Amino acid sequence: MEITIQKKILEANESKAERNRRYFKDKNVFVLNVMSSPGSGKTETLCKTLKMIMPKIRTGVIVGDICTRNDADRLEASGAKVVQINTDQFGGDCHLTANMIEKASKEFDLDTLDLLIVENIGNLVCPAEFDIGENARVVVLSVTEGEDKPLKYPLMFQVSDAAILNKIDLLPYLDFNAKEAVDNMKKVHPGMPVFALSAKTEDGFTPWIEWILYCVNR
Repeated sequence: MEITIQKKILEANESKAERNRRYFKDKNVFVLNVMSSPGSGKTETLCKTLKMIMPKIRTGVIVGDICTRNDADRLEASGAKVVQINTDQFGGDCHLTANMIEKASKEFDLDTLDLLIVENIGNLVCPAEFDIGENARVVVLSVTEGEDKPLKYPLMFQVSDAAILNKIDLLPYLDFNAKEAVDNMKKVHPGMPVFALSAKTEDGFTPWIEWILYCVNR
């Protein structure tokens, strides 16, 4: 019975996600779903990204968290319009759904946006299973998490279109093999671009920003 219920939930979500995708396409808005475990530096990466692409790329942000709007407040400092989704009212869901994104997107004037970034809830499992109607998915892995994470959570990396290896400024102080981590990502998703960068120092951001600009403008 649990399998049947889960199947129905995913089927309903897929249907809503496709409607979202058509809607965003009609509005000519590129939607980027950014996922990671908690503490990967995802929010800081997005803060620096917004600083580098705005106002040239008109951007809005949807932030998902179980509680608080701490990340939304940080992202709003960029000047982007930010909409917060808290899932504690839904029982503390550890992922965003297509239905949540549909409702949150109504808070934007999409005719004035080129890019809508969704900062998903910190979790390397559930967000990978739920299509929200995005055009691309990005997973952020930090050098403090371990090289084996792509092997332990393969679906997250398989469904992502690109990956960020974050906090490379810490590499001199950690027993972390960056090449092994990237190799593990490529094992589960051959050909996936991986951007090694530091959200703190902004080293390595140029290829990442170029990738976003390519996605939005193609």
